[in-house]
Amino acid sequence: MCGRYVMSKATGDLLSHFEAREVEGTPPSPSWNVAPTQNVPIVAERLDEGSLERHLLVARWGLVPSWAKDIKIGSRMINARSESILEKPSFRKAAVKRRAIVPAEGYYEWQKSEDGKKIPNYLYSDKEPLLGFAGLYEWWADPALAEDNPGKWLLSFTVLTTTAQDALGHVHDRSPVIIPRDRFEEWLDPDLTDKGDVQHLLNSLPEPTLVPRIVSPRVNSVRNNGPELIEPAE
Repeated sequence: MCGRYVMSKATGDLLSHFEAREVEGTPPSPSWNVAPTQNVPIVAERLDEGSLERHLLVARWGLVPSWAKDIKIGSRMINARSESILEKPSFRKAAVKRRAIVPAEGYYEWQKSEDGKKIPNYLYSDKEPLLGFAGLYEWWADPALAEDNPGKWLLSFTVLTTTAQDALGHVHDRSPVIIPRDRFEEWLDPDLTDKGDVQHLLNSLPEPTLVPRIVSPRVNSVRNNGPELIEPAE
């Protein structure tokens, strides 16, 4: 799974890397310990004056389906198994209509040691400064708020996961689905609406080459934040 990640790049760097036109919403502060239910940037195609443009949107991590009665369900939907998104009621519509890319510099995973302790690892690419997690997003209307309330509509997202490859399987059995830079356009293409084609795209993605690094247990607490969290453990 993916339960914490790093997103500290400047907005300008994200716009450039993901070839996005503009930002919608107020970008959050840099974070080396992004946790579920926090607001972070995602990349999606939006209709802008009659033409499709790639935008950077600010969304809450933890997808809240449009039919949900309250926001709490989102804390259980931070990840979606890529093998079943086209069948699950919470994700199947978004899988063919609302795909996104979640920018990240790397993510944390906890490896179980022989004595039962959990050792935090930071996984990153030594070739790419930014990764693009495959994501799905959804809009949810808060039934407790009036139609004209500016907080009426919530944009939220989930990160897709898959079986971890052999090189990373020793850390955890699941890992985020990572979209290579040369396949961003394909993943975000709004004309890709056939379930079989979406599944084929997911199945055809290459294995990511990531480097695991054991880091300080300070990352275990969401109250801790800063670049020291991704430094090698002493």
